[in-house]
Amino acid sequence: MKRKYLIGLGLAIGCGATQAQTILPDTVRPSIILTDEQQTTDNGVIKAMYEANGLHFQDPRAPRFLFMDRKGKVALGIGGYVKGTMSVDMGGISDNLDFVTADIPAPKQPDMRNQFQMDASTSRIFLKLVGDNTAVGDFTVYVETDFRGKDGHQYNLRLRQAYIKLGNVLFGKARSTFADGAAGPPTIDFEGPSGSVSKKNTMIQYKQGINKNWSFAASIESPSESYTIAKDKSESIKQRIPDIPAYLQYQWDEGQSHIRLSGLFRALSYRNLVKEKNEYAIGWAAQLSGMVAFTPRITFYYQAAYGKGYADYLNDLGGSGYDLIPDGDGGKLTAPYALGIVGGLQYNICKNFFVSASYSQCRLYDQASLNGSAYKYGDYVVANAFYSPFSNCQVGVEFLYGNRHNYDRTSGNAHRLNAMIQYNF
Repeated sequence: MKRKYLIGLGLAIGCGATQAQTILPDTVRPSIILTDEQQTTDNGVIKAMYEANGLHFQDPRAPRFLFMDRKGKVALGIGGYVKGTMSVDMGGISDNLDFVTADIPAPKQPDMRNQFQMDASTSRIFLKLVGDNTAVGDFTVYVETDFRGKDGHQYNLRLRQAYIKLGNVLFGKARSTFADGAAGPPTIDFEGPSGSVSKKNTMIQYKQGINKNWSFAASIESPSESYTIAKDKSESIKQRIPDIPAYLQYQWDEGQSHIRLSGLFRALSYRNLVKEKNEYAIGWAAQLSGMVAFTPRITFYYQAAYGKGYADYLNDLGGSGYDLIPDGDGGKLTAPYALGIVGGLQYNICKNFFVSASYSQCRLYDQASLNGSAYKYGDYVVANAFYSPFSNCQVGVEFLYGNRHNYDRTSGNAHRLNAMIQYNF
């Protein structure tokens, strides 16, 4: 059978482009396609490969290298980016590679006022296989890594996402159904706003489009928990009930704008050593999130989440022991309430240059049973600019301000300048 090789590069950014188009310096067309005597530009498999709706600013976009089978029904994309950052903290630091307001010393410490760092561990590599099978319909297989390593060991390979999607059902590790990636404002900072819901879980998810505007999703997800326990009173045990998130979304402008209402249910198990029995506390959360392209140049991002026992889903509180905390001397643990809010604006100056600014706050309630150094709230302010000097390359600069306030009213703050260069492949 006669074959032909199609080689091409393309640029899909223009002045006044919307958020989905300005996330990376450009969106490339396939570099290499191996196929039969058929038109590839209208191929549904290729369109699925280049779908960008719902992605976070830092997620890789279209792969630069694309291979197709001879029947044009299966495509394999290989892509990612190399990202190098440099940061300087002044007048107080966030004791982390990322600008985590929870890691700002409070009260301020005179020996922790300045810091210089460089990092390339957030570079990404991914493989994406999409196809159409007569038995299962449309399918996607996706694997994504970075170099943050297990437990934060820098430059060791780390699995970020790995899933199989068959029609409307997804199996594997992916962004939690409770997290709205597209509602996250652009930052160089890897972690992002303090009050943002940001979590990846292993899950079984069902997602259904009702029509071109409405969609919903629900999933059962592997729980992860972080407790503060009283010695000899209680202890963490294996979880018995999965996390259950769901959302309902309305979108318009071909997916460039949306509003989403999300909910989360958790049943957090622990061992009450005083009563010598296993118990659980109920956690729940609700979130309103989305993005609105007011004009082709201006996009607004927003998130507002509130609930209890879901601290591990919030950027500032994840892994800090605030899913459950002690409640008295009887070995009981309780789920404290928490609030996370994010608001940001992006302005597209022209096809290869945009600026943005965002504010976020994360707040924890019900800390009376903890000591005075317990986290109360943190503010996160960011302003940045991104420029694409040439195809596939993006540079950026960013100013960050953050503060941490403790329950005993002590506080600390930090300022950071970030710079970035990123090349997409």
